[in-house]
Amino acid sequence: MSVPTLKQAPIQEHTRILGLGAFRPDVIVTNEDVCQWIDSSDEWIRQRTGIVTRHRAPAGVSVIDMAEGAAREAMDKAGIQASDLGAVIVSTVTHPYATPSAAAALADRLGATPAPAFDISAACAGYCYGIAQGDALVRSGAAKYVLVVGAEKLSDVIDNRERTISFLLGDGAGAVVIGPSETPGIAPSVWGSDGSKWDAIGMTRSMLDVRDLGMAARQSDSTGDLALLEEAQELYPTLRQDGQTVFRWAVWEMAKVAQQAMDAAGVQAEDLVAFIPHQANMRIIDEMVKKLKLPETVTVARDIADAGNTSAASIPLATHRLLAEKPELSGGLALQIGFGAGLVFGAQVVVLP
Repeated sequence: MSVPTLKQAPIQEHTRILGLGAFRPDVIVTNEDVCQWIDSSDEWIRQRTGIVTRHRAPAGVSVIDMAEGAAREAMDKAGIQASDLGAVIVSTVTHPYATPSAAAALADRLGATPAPAFDISAACAGYCYGIAQGDALVRSGAAKYVLVVGAEKLSDVIDNRERTISFLLGDGAGAVVIGPSETPGIAPSVWGSDGSKWDAIGMTRSMLDVRDLGMAARQSDSTGDLALLEEAQELYPTLRQDGQTVFRWAVWEMAKVAQQAMDAAGVQAEDLVAFIPHQANMRIIDEMVKKLKLPETVTVARDIADAGNTSAASIPLATHRLLAEKPELSGGLALQIGFGAGLVFGAQVVVLP
């Protein structure tokens, strides 16, 4: 039997980040505000985390609203229209619907339909996962331009009275457009997971637990079971973490991943102009800088002081601030690494837009 020769998409040799955008909510929450809910102090929070303030979105601002704000700036800076997008990728763990995806809603708002659109659930590594996928889509010829967004409304999934993670978290969104380039702009990604520590960061209960407790509460409404009714009022899953496990894993293992990303890119620490890690904790950032032996010529992103930990949004938000404060870094090499719940991780060296 004669089999016709199939056509395949033309390969694009090089890619780069063409445009970057950010959205930061207007509400600023200070450490003093946080200490209304937990027994702590501004001094303790600063010493342990480096956080001074965090941005949080009001009730009327959604994950998609923030993603749209960041996406429009990124497209404007890249000089493209929504109709040019070949794919829309949103990394988030706080979109309140399992389906439809945040990406599909965002694509519709932007006018990118019928571009394929999908969400990534990789928490704090999600942006780097998105970069890896966007790079692959463009180089494979599946898309000419890809929008990658990290957007989180973590204030929706915390219990303000809980002290393992709630005081760390903020809201926001960052976005980039990935497209073709005449020279290499995105090095090979180093990414993976360690499922043995799956429960180190996660939700207090599953949605099936919520369903079962809700059914029990409805039944108790007629029987006067006040304990069940009170439990039902706190059904919503919220985040918790084992801080020590996460800290040790991030410091010891992620420095190795960061070094692997530099090796994959064929560069040395002195070739970098910036190091942009996930903004999890200032002490983790400081320890990683030491282990990587980064020279003083490398600018280290420390957006966490003002923005808190914004999970998938943290790297693009930190990059956005870095370039606003030091525009001369544009065109230089930056090492970025995300790590978090799962436990998942991703890193790559990129040319700053």
